Amino acid sequence: MSRRAEVGFSQRIQLDWLELTANLLLAGSTRQEIQTALDEFLQDQVSVGSESKSSGRRKTISILLKIWVAVPKNLEPLRDEALELLRISPSHQHIVIHWGMAMAVYPFFTIVAEKVGRLLRLQGLFAAASVQRRIKEQLGERETVSRATRRVLRCFVDWGVLQDTNEKGIYQPTSLQLVDNRRLVAWLVEAVLVASHSNYQALGVISQTPALFPFMVSSINLRDLESNQRLEFFCQGLDENMVMLRH
Repeated sequence: MSRRAEVGFSQRIQLDWLELTANLLLAGSTRQEIQTALDEFLQDQVSVGSESKSSGRRKTISILLKIWVAVPKNLEPLRDEALELLRISPSHQHIVIHWGMAMAVYPFFTIVAEKVGRLLRLQGLFAAASVQRRIKEQLGERETVSRATRRVLRCFVDWGVLQDTNEKGIYQPTSLQLVDNRRLVAWLVEAVLVASHSNYQALGVISQTPALFPFMVSSINLRDLESNQRLEFFCQGLDENMVMLRH
């Protein structure tokens, strides 16, 4: 993500809104039908009484659509498998799938998650100001960046992966969620690779990426990943397993 790149993920998005969007798509609704349904659903929750094209509700719907409905063409296979995983996975695992899609579609979401994950590893808890400072160093001193960072942090609280402490502006993690479904792990590896914008990474690095701070990914076995035809594998050095996106 370049220094002046678009923030994109600039609203406080609820998990149940993402779930509704994906469910409407699974039910066969068109993009226009989903947009209309979301507008009606959010009328009394976001930008109440406003029909402005710049309203928070319009921006919220745009984010929901981009994550699940109007994904970039190259991410459609990732999205399609995510929909199938939502259909067959228990509800408590759905956050992993929404998280992976948000990372793949919105680099800014990944950046905030990565900064939070690094600080949690160092300190066990963190100050919002520390995240703000690190992101401004990377993306520049813009109010849009500061505002969007605050909202993504509140998303993390709303989604149950962070919680407030007694000290204002200080956050701590909640309990880690184990990700041990092999197909979901393989899909998540792909989502992380897409979000990293790198051609390949070591499997060990992917499973420990700070951006996945809410989750504990079980040890990744190459055999388990072979089910994902969009991934390729090779060895680097004597014993380092690498994974890359198949072009």
